Amino acid sequence: MAHEGAGPRGGLSRALPLLTATARERAEKLPPGAPYLDLIEGELASTGPAQDMMTGKSVPRVYERYWRPALGRMAKGLTGPSMAEEVRVARLLLGLSVGNSVLDLACGTGGFSRAFASTVGDAGLVIGVDASPTMLRRAAAELEKRGPDNVALLRADAGALPFEDSSFDAACCFAALHLFAEPMRGLDELTRVLTPGGRIALMTSVRRQLAPGPFAGMAERLSGMRLFRQDEIVGALQDRGVEDVHQRLSGMVQFVGGRLRRSTPSA
Repeated sequence: MAHEGAGPRGGLSRALPLLTATARERAEKLPPGAPYLDLIEGELASTGPAQDMMTGKSVPRVYERYWRPALGRMAKGLTGPSMAEEVRVARLLLGLSVGNSVLDLACGTGGFSRAFASTVGDAGLVIGVDASPTMLRRAAAELEKRGPDNVALLRADAGALPFEDSSFDAACCFAALHLFAEPMRGLDELTRVLTPGGRIALMTSVRRQLAPGPFAGMAERLSGMRLFRQDEIVGALQDRGVEDVHQRLSGMVQFVGGRLRRSTPSA
């Protein structure tokens, strides 16, 4: 993909060809100079308090430096990977190389998006998608301060991504799938927009003996956060044509990755 433009607007202009016709038409009607493309009409229904915090004003300000590392440490356990190690895990699962197009779903303040952008280089493109305007405004501010200019930010629904089929070489969703209203629909969309042979990387919750059934159920009800069975995400990816699926468990967190089948077997 050729490199065009500079700064966040350059990244946004390069994202337009990947959009569906309807989404592209909406994007082209948005006011010029916006730090991200808002492709959601109205508000999405909240899944609970955990998601509400992501859309408020306070958490995005401290998310990247304090909130996410602290919450991740609690969920992953003392021996679990650090934030920097999470980025390395994601890069490894995605197998990124120069020129790749990458979707960072639920990008938050854009830390992973910026890290991926340095790997894929100017010839590549990273599109960070989130549903939270406050997260995206913070992500846009970080891009203004430190670049890079091969990142685009979009506000979109994870259950109805505004991209054409087979748009991305790699797709990442870390620390968010368990907050989606319809997580399996999110997996449908992630695999739909991957090219055949494209790679997917997920970090999400996992229900283990560390969290007994009654405790896990109460946590889900109070927070709106889902705890997946240990084999649930692996099986869901395999059902969607993802092969060579690898899973790593750390506390109440799982890292899962694989490659989308290159061709559909003959009937």
